[in-house]
This record gives sequence, structure tokens and C-alpha cells, in this order.
Amino acid sequence: MNQNPFTNNPTNPVDVRDRSISELTDAMLATGFQGRKLAESIQAWHNMLKENDITILMGLTGAMVPAGMRKIISHMIQNRMIDCLVSTGANIFHDCHEALGMNHYVGSHLANDEKLYEHGVDRIYDVFAVEEEFRSVDHLIADFAKTLEDRPYSSREFMYILGKEIAIRGGDDSGSDSDSIIVSAYKHGVPIFTPALCDSSIGIGLAIARRDGCNTNIDQIKDVDEITQIVERSQKTGVVYVGGGVPKNFIQQTEVVASIMGTDIGGHDYAIQYTTDMPHWGGLSGCTFDEGVSWGKIAPQANKVQVFVDATIALPIVSHALHEKIKGSDRSYPAFEWNGNDGLEIVRSDA
Repeated sequence: MNQNPFTNNPTNPVDVRDRSISELTDAMLATGFQGRKLAESIQAWHNMLKENDITILMGLTGAMVPAGMRKIISHMIQNRMIDCLVSTGANIFHDCHEALGMNHYVGSHLANDEKLYEHGVDRIYDVFAVEEEFRSVDHLIADFAKTLEDRPYSSREFMYILGKEIAIRGGDDSGSDSDSIIVSAYKHGVPIFTPALCDSSIGIGLAIARRDGCNTNIDQIKDVDEITQIVERSQKTGVVYVGGGVPKNFIQQTEVVASIMGTDIGGHDYAIQYTTDMPHWGGLSGCTFDEGVSWGKIAPQANKVQVFVDATIALPIVSHALHEKIKGSDRSYPAFEWNGNDGLEIVRSDA
């Protein structure tokens, strides 16, 4: 009998045969390196979806929408694989751009950028877009902002109202563009926070409106309060980070804010990240979840999986595997009821 505690689980090489994506990723659980981590992230996410009283928050960074990941995030919203989205303003801007019938284009990272500039084409590595179209959306957002009340809005409030507007402009008030992130969130009650909204073309649109006398203001401190309420009022929380950046820390710090406010939750219960950043540079985007434990942001006993991988490789595989695993299931998910000065109430879908 083998008495060595380190050699109880032999690896199992993946064979080549007909099978589903989820069957392949299950097989990868007995392999090594980032392939196994990818499979472990799917297993952890699936376990989250089977929990009865959990709120799942996603942080979304990088140019995921221009890179073609838009429908995947929309699918996750529509099927409540996530319950709250914290995104860069850029991803939501690019989503609005496509929801309004415009496109991003397959390009090349070898293109002549001076020639692209002469033709009014912007480059995002190997993806192209038309600058004039971007500016038309900037002005659309500016004109939309001018119709709002002159008062502070959290970015969650602003994104909800903008989602309704994009639904109407994209087709009708039912939201004909089922691929849109912002429209899907509007229709399915999933809040979107954009804590660095000014660092995007949506911020440019709001700046245009301000020059024209519009006093609509996005209150980012209200964002901190609102997302912390989501965490405070949830029995358990799980986090999924695509990249890192501002959305990652904005979600992470909810645990610290809640503790300072008197609700010591003990850290997020699940934590998954897909990133190409490394921890040894000291940046937040690459820092480990174990480091997060030292801050009280991640629970010591949390199911923690970090996958060092390009998210445009991971997201199609992960989303398809989860789609297969949860098909036909009826997940209990949180519904958020915002009651002005009375704050947030969370009602479970199975209540």
C-alpha cells in the first residue's frame, strides 16, 4: 500500500475522442498546469451556481467586447451565471456601439497605423473600429445625459437608464438586441457598476454634455456604498474576475468597507480569476487570492482558483462548459430592490 500522502492522485492523460466541451474540461482536472486550473475554475463556478444563497459578482476588464466576448457576457447575465457586473466603462461603451448596429472589424496587428489614422480607423491590437462611429455614440450619450435630472446618480442607476435607452434605440422597448450586455442587464435586473466611468468614451460623452450646461453627475462614492450593500446583504458571495484593474479591487474592497461599517463578513467565499498578469510585480491585477486573505477580502477557506490565461481563450471554453453543466437547472438567484434612502433589499428568486 502506498503510504506517501503526496502520491495518491496520479495524473490521467487526456485521450482524443468524441465528447462535449464539459466532458473535456472534466478530464483536464487530472492533468497539470493552467489546463488543470482552467478546469478547476469551471468546477468552482459550477459549485457556486449550485449554492442556494450566494451572490456572484463579476469584474470585467480588457477590451473584451471588441475582441468578440460580448455575447458570452450577455449569456451569463441572461442565464444568471452572474448577479452583478463591475466593468470598465470602455466595455460598456463598445457594447452600446454594437447594440446600435455598428461593428468592430477583424484587422491585423501588423497594419500601418499612420494609414489607419488617415482612414479614420482605430486599432485595438488586431481589431479595427471606425472613429467617426465612436464619436457618434459619444454625442448620443451626451444628448441622452441632457434628458436626465440634474442630480447625482450612481453608475448603477445611470447604466440601468442607459440600458433602457439603448434597448429602445436598438429596436424597441423590449430590447431587440439580445446580445447586448447593457440591454440584457436592464431586462434581467442585473446591476452594472462602472467605478472608473470617466476613463472611457461614456465619460467623454458626459463631458460633452457638461460643456453644454448639463449637470448630471455620476457619484462614484454612492457606487461604493451600493455595491457594499449588495455584499452586506448576501449570505455568501463569489467573485469572478476577467483581468484585474479597477473592477477587481472595487469588488474586493467591499469586504473591507463592510467590516469598517460594522459588518465583518469574513471575505468572499469563492474567488476565480482569468489573468495574464503576474503577482511578483506587486500589481493588483496579478496579486494572488492568498494575498487577498491578508486584507480580509477573501475568506481563508474560500474556493480560490486563478488561471493565468488570455481571457479570450478562457471565456469561450468556460461559458460553453458551464452552459452544458447547468442546462435545465433552475438556479436560485438574488433579485435586487433599490428603495432610495432605505437602501437595498435582496429577494431570492425562489422565495
